[in-house]
Amino acid sequence: MGVGWAWGSAFLTRSQVAPGTRFSPWSIIGEPLAQQQVGTATGQDTLLLGETLFVVPTTDVNHTILPFFTQSASSNFCGQTSHKRKAEALQMSSDKDQVFIPMSQRNADGLPGTTPNDLKTFSEGAVLSFHNICYRVKVQSGFLLSRKTVEKEILIKVNGIMRPGLNAILGPTGGGKSSLLDILAARKDPLGLSGDVLINGAPRPANFKCISGYVVQDDVVMGTLTVRENLQFSAALRLPSTMKSHEKNERINMVIQELGLAKVADSKVGTQFTRGVSGGERKRTSIGMELITNPSILFLDEPTTGLDSSTANAVLLLLKRMSKQGRTIIFSIHQPRYSIFKLFDSLTLLASGKLMFHGPAQEALGYFASAGYHCEPYNNPADFFLDVINGDSSAVVLNRVVEDDEVQETEEPSKRDKPLIEKLAEFYVNSAFFREMEVELGQLLGDQKKKKSTAFTKIIYATSFCHQVKWVSKRSFKNLLGNPQASIAQIIVTLFLGLVIGAIFYDLKHNPAGIQNRAGVLFFLTTNQCFSSISSVELFVVEKKLFIHEYISGYYRVSSYFFGKLLSDLLPMRMIPSIIFTCTIYFLLGLKPKVEAFFIMIFTLMIVAYAASSMALAIAAGQSVVSIATLLMTISFVFMMIFSGLLVNLTTVVPWLSWLQYLSIPRYGYAALQHNEFLGLHFCPGLNVTTNNTCNFATCTGEEFLVNQGIDLSPWGLWKNHVALACMIVIFLIIAYLKLLFLKKYT
Repeated sequence: MGVGWAWGSAFLTRSQVAPGTRFSPWSIIGEPLAQQQVGTATGQDTLLLGETLFVVPTTDVNHTILPFFTQSASSNFCGQTSHKRKAEALQMSSDKDQVFIPMSQRNADGLPGTTPNDLKTFSEGAVLSFHNICYRVKVQSGFLLSRKTVEKEILIKVNGIMRPGLNAILGPTGGGKSSLLDILAARKDPLGLSGDVLINGAPRPANFKCISGYVVQDDVVMGTLTVRENLQFSAALRLPSTMKSHEKNERINMVIQELGLAKVADSKVGTQFTRGVSGGERKRTSIGMELITNPSILFLDEPTTGLDSSTANAVLLLLKRMSKQGRTIIFSIHQPRYSIFKLFDSLTLLASGKLMFHGPAQEALGYFASAGYHCEPYNNPADFFLDVINGDSSAVVLNRVVEDDEVQETEEPSKRDKPLIEKLAEFYVNSAFFREMEVELGQLLGDQKKKKSTAFTKIIYATSFCHQVKWVSKRSFKNLLGNPQASIAQIIVTLFLGLVIGAIFYDLKHNPAGIQNRAGVLFFLTTNQCFSSISSVELFVVEKKLFIHEYISGYYRVSSYFFGKLLSDLLPMRMIPSIIFTCTIYFLLGLKPKVEAFFIMIFTLMIVAYAASSMALAIAAGQSVVSIATLLMTISFVFMMIFSGLLVNLTTVVPWLSWLQYLSIPRYGYAALQHNEFLGLHFCPGLNVTTNNTCNFATCTGEEFLVNQGIDLSPWGLWKNHVALACMIVIFLIIAYLKLLFLKKYT
């Protein structure tokens, strides 16, 4: 009977193992074991590793491998050069050969061990490398006349390698964590950016932003939808159209099970008005939106923000499990607790845009100890690193005292006065970590210097334009129904207002007072349609972050989003209130009892509402604050009201100001309503207008009133107002679309 052990492709047969062979001590996740574990070969078919005895009978050593658990992911991913720095990795010697046999891993976090299949996945995982990343932005300061533009360096010659596993980017506030993450994810403005980012030694493909996942800091999911509906939206737009519906549903169910969201799968995520799932479940939903495409690289911007320590730990344990499936997970994090820190495989420390450390997370303490900064017992390593960088740690203070005592007289003043961050950056550049990383980066870079990545400039979509419009419209309509403050409430208010106006202007008479009342109520209807349309400014402002994230991630085109929102939100929310309002007041007021007059009034109010809403969209598109767009809309409508035709007779306005009437939306709506209502009415009962012309100053017919207002009595005098409003709608919508299209979509 033979025995065989394997690490990688190296095999050891029983003939190569001498009884009593000793194995050197080893460490798990970079930390010394509680007991010094050694392995001893006790016989031809047994192997003792610490307290674990393995007995492996086999007849064919080439097909039987000793079952084993791997060491931490950091030791798997550090490469061959990292093994030289670590404690000797269970080296077993014979006369001729050497073989590495990993001992069983003791996971304090309770995560399952890595299987051989996982190792195969790791070997095929995506390795992201970044070379000489420099990023500068131009900052303007001062007033208009004395404004100065200063170039600020955000990142300075940052290099590194991110392998499958948990890759954390740590540093103080303003150190460049989020900037580096966005650059690696191709979501930073390429203006002012230099350097190379490679995937497995090749430039990022054009669809990199679509095949990778990015979870933003503030969870941007539709709160009025359920967890499952949000995932269905992601699957419908990001998975190829050739994939069948049941296959997409299987993918969704798999993600729900993987993220532990089965209990809340049909619960609404929640908004600021309605209670939904918890913060941790909301964060996992955001992660699930990206996992739908099964990305090999997942980026997360401070995934623990807003979560309590226990929930944050649960989220990182989830990411750890995902990393064991071969994913390269890269995330920025501010101040993790120790149970989170020990999950990290790779650690990147940034301060003032400079690299303080980049390497295996569990070797960072030893690295800082070699620099003279020793972590105190029971201190959190993550807090210790930040304290060292900020110069607040007691280790830094003690180090300063020692340096002052030993080298104060011999050291040059320029070096003695050098800031701490520059000292740490210089120490890292001269370290073995940096030299070994340079060699690996040089091998990965190879001949890729001349090739340029198109990840910043192109977005490839998985679905067609019509399919995207359908799903954007579907989600927007569900959001409309799930948000009663914006839908049902508006209809109720419209109905109530119609009843109030109907009571005030009830049963208009055909007398001189009826002329004033008709003119007044028609003016109110027009201005009410304009001011009620101000609410449409929220259509693009509230969802701006959601739109930018989904557009960059390849969910849909700008045109698909634009037309989808118009079809599902703008059209019904302006059409339905107009119909309800007209049906409520028309018969209460006793307006012209003709069918065509009734429908012309509905059409006029609708097109006025569409024109006002289109103007609101043109002003609000690209804005980040609703109040600014609302203020601009209110000021615009106030000026338009002056030139509507009621407050001032437009025929009396001086010529150099009269052109402003052609820019007034209420003016066209008011003129159309007057033409529709007054034409053919008589307001002097008992007076025969054809035989009695004794009163030249009285307005006895609707035609006389319209002429006094400067309104053309021909049919074109009616329809030209609708044509003008339609032209304004088209112009304003084109402006809104162009503002969305050229909106700055990078961070």
